[in-house]
Order: sequence, then structure tokens, then C-alpha cells
Amino acid sequence: MRKSFFAFMLLLTLILSSSSIGYAQGNVKTEAATAATSSGTGAPSAISATTSPADLARAAFVAQGGENFKSLKSMILKGSVNLYAPNSTQSIPGGFVIVMAGDKVRIEIAAPPAISFKQIYDGQQSYSSLPGVELPPLSKFGLAVLSRFDQAGYTVSAIPDKKKQRGFRISDVEGNTTDFYIDPATGRVMSFLIPYGGYTFGTENRKFKEVEGVLIPSSFTQRLEMPQGAFFAEYNVKDVKLNQSLGDDVFVIPN
Repeated sequence: MRKSFFAFMLLLTLILSSSSIGYAQGNVKTEAATAATSSGTGAPSAISATTSPADLARAAFVAQGGENFKSLKSMILKGSVNLYAPNSTQSIPGGFVIVMAGDKVRIEIAAPPAISFKQIYDGQQSYSSLPGVELPPLSKFGLAVLSRFDQAGYTVSAIPDKKKQRGFRISDVEGNTTDFYIDPATGRVMSFLIPYGGYTFGTENRKFKEVEGVLIPSSFTQRLEMPQGAFFAEYNVKDVKLNQSLGDDVFVIPN
């Protein structure tokens, strides 16, 4: 049970990479995105009960930072995490570092003495210090697809709203989907759901901060429902660096 707990908590942390940032290929040409380039996390157009799914996605894209968000070259996140086993109120505290550049990612988690974990994806192959924990395709889920919402190969469709939050789904031609729920007053993504590997990963954003015109979730939770109960994790991002030059060895797969 303990080993399984760690494995699933690490999968949640891998999904964090998608929840925090997305990298798009090609150009997203919309008036909203152009406005966001000059004003950072721009205000969305008025959102109502009749706003179309495509316009909801556009509002979320603008709120995330528009062109500043889409054109990011790299991101480094550092912070703390508390992990909870099913039906437990006692957390396992730890720290994390995530480095991303395009589709490449490096993740390190330390929760001594319980766990020390490293995962690297160099754009072609993956390495994990914990056997059986595989890296999800980060470019196909979460905020990564929000930056491509109006490009060929992606479809935006309606889903039921959640309380006061408006909902929409982005799907690709391979059948990968992410369900987004946004605050109609700000356009900010407050939560999203990702089905992967037969499970559903949920992320809920609690606090944000703007860094170089990009909206960064600074406090958020993730949840994974399992037959034995829900795995839960709380994240607090304490340091963010964008568009930094990275050494060639950051994403090298160990021999």
C-alpha cells in the first residue's frame, strides 16, 4: 500500500507540469491573444450563460497570458508539497523542483525519509528513478492544449457547468481530452480534469500570481480517485523562473 501510494502521488506531480504551463507549436491568431501580448494577463470579454465553448477557451487563454503564455521557452518551479494517503489526515511533507522546456521536463521530489524521486523526459524517451511510474504525454493535456485551442486538430466542445464556473472541453484527434472550468468574472482556469491511464486526475487552483505577463497557479491541489479512496496532494509554488537559459545536461537521461 505504501509503495502504491508513492507511485500514484508521483503521477499526480507529473500532471502538475501540465497544470502549470503549456507550450504550443504554430501561431494562435486571435484579437484576444494580441491584446494579451501588450497587457499581460488580459481581461476576457464578458462571459455569460450563452458564451460559446470556443469563446470560453479564448477567454481562458487570454487570462492565462495570451501570447506571453504561448511563447514561453522554459519554466522552473520550486516549492513544497504535502501528500495524503486515502482516508488519512496526516500528510507527508516534501519539496519539488520542475524544469520544463518545450516537451522536455525534469522533475525532482524529496520527501525524506519516505521518498527521493527523479523523472526526466528528453523529448523522445523517459527515465524514472521509481520503476513503474511513467511520464504522461505532457503536451497533450492540461494548459498545454489551452494554448492550441483554435489550431487544426483540436476541438472545443460544451460540457455541463460546475456551480458558477463555466465549462468546456478541448479534445485532439487522438481522443485525449481536458475538461476546463473557468471563473466567468476573470476567465481564469479554476480547475480541470484529465483522464489518463484509466484514472481521472483533478486539479483545483486556489491562488495565482502573475510573472512576466503569465498567470502562474501558486497554490493548488490535485486529487486522484481510487477504489481504496482518494489520493490528495497540496502544492505551494515558492519560486518561479521563466525563459531562463538551461544547460545541456538538464534533460540528459542517466546511463
